Order: sequence, then structure tokens, then C-alpha cells
Amino acid sequence: MRLDIDGVSVDGILHDLQLTVDSGAFVGLVGPNGSGKSTLLGCVYRAMRPSGGAVRLDGDDVHAMDARAAARVLAALPQESAAEFDFTVAEVVGMGRLPHCDRTAASDREICAAAMDRTGVGHLTDRGFLALSGGEKQRVLIARALAQQPRVLVLDEPTNHLDIAHQLDVLSLVRDSGVTVLAALHDLNLAAAHCDLLYVVQDGRIVASGPPRDVLHPALLAEVFGVRAHPVRHPETGALQLLFDQLP
Repeated sequence: MRLDIDGVSVDGILHDLQLTVDSGAFVGLVGPNGSGKSTLLGCVYRAMRPSGGAVRLDGDDVHAMDARAAARVLAALPQESAAEFDFTVAEVVGMGRLPHCDRTAASDREICAAAMDRTGVGHLTDRGFLALSGGEKQRVLIARALAQQPRVLVLDEPTNHLDIAHQLDVLSLVRDSGVTVLAALHDLNLAAAHCDLLYVVQDGRIVASGPPRDVLHPALLAEVFGVRAHPVRHPETGALQLLFDQLP
């Protein structure tokens, strides 16, 4: 499923943003804190309605869709996911099946179990969500999104609280899932290694876009992020990697 962000604006925050995520692609949003990445993602997963422009899934305006119909094709992992009640891990992941409540209970359990196994939280099934570590909570929430079986996945800092092994596991899992992915990422090296395309957001505007090796060059990183970057190549994969220090 193709995702199009067509001239999306939010008063005082976003200014006429245009971007496309082709079906099955993994596209990253990068930019400094406060640049508008989370606001844009909120417009995509219907937490916020843009003041101008439209978000379209295969041509259909996502904000004109029935809420349940939208949830059947689009899942989101916001940056902050508050929980006031201590549901078990199984119950939290099971919430991903709510848009598909016409499915059989047995089928739902199998889908949830597979999602928990893929994210390495199957052994936590009966644990209370509030008692988990930050990294465990993040993996449970990713399992919930996968259990939703979306065609489009929107992720806001999905590697928050994760150790490096789980960061790599989660992004590889998402990349190999075959769904259309739009993710805001702070770690530029993870973005370079896993994303097909990057959009650089600064002050609510897209200032660069393209493959990571074309976008993440020292001049742009100095201008947008205020750092001095030294590009190198991963010795095995050849992926762009960056070393940073302060600007002189």
C-alpha cells in the first residue's frame, strides 16, 4: 500500500510537506528535536488532523476513512504510549486484533503468539505490562502493532529504550516484514543502514530527500544537526556509517 503525504501543513509547525512511501518501502524521517517529525506522523495515524493538505493511502484520504477500516490497514507506534491499567502482555498485544474482531479467537491467539515470538517477548505473556523495563515495553508495543497485521506501519522512535542488539533486531524485522513503513529515527547510522529513502525535516519543512548515502553528507549534517560528520563504509555491508564530533 502506497502512502502519500500531499501538501500537509499544521499551523505553526508543518509547512506544505510532500513525501511518498512506495508500497513495501522503508522510509525514514530524520531531523533535530522539534523539527516536526512526530507531528507529521500524528497526522498520518489520525491522532491529529492537518490544517492543510491530505494523507492518502492508495489514493484514499486517511482522515475520511472509517476509524476501524483505517485501523485494519494502518498501525502506529507513537513515541509515548501511556498505560494506566496493568494489563498483561498478552492482553496488550491482543489489543492489536480489535480492528479484526470478526476473526476467530483461535486465529487471534495464533497471530498474537507469532507477533510476540518475532519480537522476543513470548516468555512475558502473563507478566504485567507496567512491571516491564522500558525496552521490554517497547518490544511488546511493537508486537501489538505487528499483531494488527497492517499494510502500513508508522513508527515514532521505535528503538527508544532498546539495547543495540534489540535495535538491530527490531529494525531488521520491520524491514523484512514487507509492509510499507514510515519511521522517525534519531540514530542516523541505524537510519542509513535500514532505510531505502530518507526525508530530512528542519523547522517543519523537508530540506533534503533521497537514498541515505546521497542525503547524509557532511555539509547537510553540519547545517541541519550542527555537527561535523565523517562518512565511512561498513566493512561488510558497505552501508554508510557516520562518525561525529563537534563543529570547530
